[in-house]
Amino acid sequence: MQEAQRTRTGLAILWRTVTRNARLLTSGSLLICGHQLCEAMVPVLIGVLIDRAVKPGDATQLLLWIGVLAALFVALTVCYRLGARHLMRAIATEGHQLRVDLAARILHPQRLRTTQRTGELLSIASTDADNTSYLLDYIPRIAGAVTAIVVCATVLLTIDIPLGLAVLLGTPVILFVLHFGGPVITRRVADQQELAGEATAMSADLIAGLRPLRGIGAEQAAAQRYRTVSRDALAASIRAARTQGVYLGFSTALSALLAVGIAVLAGWFALRGDITVGQLITVIGLAQFLLEPFGTMAEVPSWIAEARASAERVGWIEDAPLTLSPGGGTLGAGPHGIVLDGVRYGTLEEITLSVEPGQLVGVVTTRASDADAIVAVLSGQLAREDYAGETRLGGRALEELDLAEARRVLLVEPHKADLFTGSLRTNLVVDGAGAPRLEKALQASSAVDVIDVHHDGLDHRVTERGSSLSGGQRQRLTLARALLQAAPVLVLHEPTTAVDAVTESAVAQGIADLRHGPETGDFTTVIVTSSPALLAVADRVVLVDGGRVVVEGTHEKLLDRPDYTSAVLR
Repeated sequence: MQEAQRTRTGLAILWRTVTRNARLLTSGSLLICGHQLCEAMVPVLIGVLIDRAVKPGDATQLLLWIGVLAALFVALTVCYRLGARHLMRAIATEGHQLRVDLAARILHPQRLRTTQRTGELLSIASTDADNTSYLLDYIPRIAGAVTAIVVCATVLLTIDIPLGLAVLLGTPVILFVLHFGGPVITRRVADQQELAGEATAMSADLIAGLRPLRGIGAEQAAAQRYRTVSRDALAASIRAARTQGVYLGFSTALSALLAVGIAVLAGWFALRGDITVGQLITVIGLAQFLLEPFGTMAEVPSWIAEARASAERVGWIEDAPLTLSPGGGTLGAGPHGIVLDGVRYGTLEEITLSVEPGQLVGVVTTRASDADAIVAVLSGQLAREDYAGETRLGGRALEELDLAEARRVLLVEPHKADLFTGSLRTNLVVDGAGAPRLEKALQASSAVDVIDVHHDGLDHRVTERGSSLSGGQRQRLTLARALLQAAPVLVLHEPTTAVDAVTESAVAQGIADLRHGPETGDFTTVIVTSSPALLAVADRVVLVDGGRVVVEGTHEKLLDRPDYTSAVLR
């Protein structure tokens, strides 16, 4: 997406993540800060215990301060457990909300206009959504680290001013030096996530097209393409990991040098008698403890880079424009016809095609691209600016209709339709259709034997994309699903290419009887096909050549034309 088009930046997405989880984030952060405060006080209490109980040999004071230390451990444990619970709830809720929002956006009825492929959309709606929600984990860690550093600096100032100043002055210097690595990490992480998304998208494409690839013997070429993309993603991951590793190693070294410096300085002061033994133990304990918050602060640029890069990708989807206008018009009682009036799209050249209400019309094209273009325009899934001319449904421009109304009246079943993981029943019945209606749809599509061949019938499980079924079985089932909807206007695109001639003739007659028989309602059907069996049952056949309608008539009459016979008998 072009940057000029962006209205939801990564920072805006991250800010929204914070604001809509403010309550849990605030309570969780305060509890984590309390935990870090208690952690920092552990070496302080041990130092006090040494000076007030061990050194003078006072058993009462020893028991007292051991009790205080035990209470402190109880407090730090409770703070951490409650804080982690609040924050994990916020992270899980935000991740879920982002996934739901992205899925709703991707599946929006007005259709998302985006260049991202299916696999990349999946990556954004899963991995990037989770990475964005992890900001709710990073903020409390940063707050806790800052709390620990401030408490340690304050304690050290009370023991000896130079020790406290070493922390107060050394920490900003370390952070200033480390911030120069932030932009490099951001770029490397962004590249890594983008290439990982491309690899995911390609793997999804390859899995979806595995059967055709096997059919043309292109498995090795496809595997090589995936290896190339995957290798690029691996290289980007290694570059990002190497950069983060060098950065983390350098930051750890700087933090350790500061902590060691504080401990050495405290040892010198103890030898001079400026601080007590208990204070020396406290300083050494705090110096060791400071390694943790220093390490946390060092990882902040890497965390922010990952969260921001993922939030940017989430923003791509949320910012992507919608293809279709919402409309608002409604249609009266049927029957309804559908008209293409002077349409120019793809290879179509100002085509005018009129299908009257109640007709069964076959459309034959001499070019496959014309058939694809006609189905695309009839589907109503194109942005209005993508084609010229007008598409009218029931006498009204398609873009003027309410989307739900248009979908109620018009159903376009593409040539390549998918089945989903689940049972045959859940793949067929989507609106609570009763058994008699389902039986008629199965009979009309010759899909009864697909059900009967399985002992569990409609409850038979279907694997992903219907891969457990043959191409002909999948085609008949998706046709049955389309017929089951009983849409007033139905458009079919090559619905019988994967079945044998006998089954094709049965399907053709089944469609005609179910939708245009003497006891059926007023349905309108358009079949874009080159199948003689389907064209033979049509009331009228339209021949499209060179993107224009060249002739209309019945199948029998058009068989006298060489251009028609070459199109249907090829």
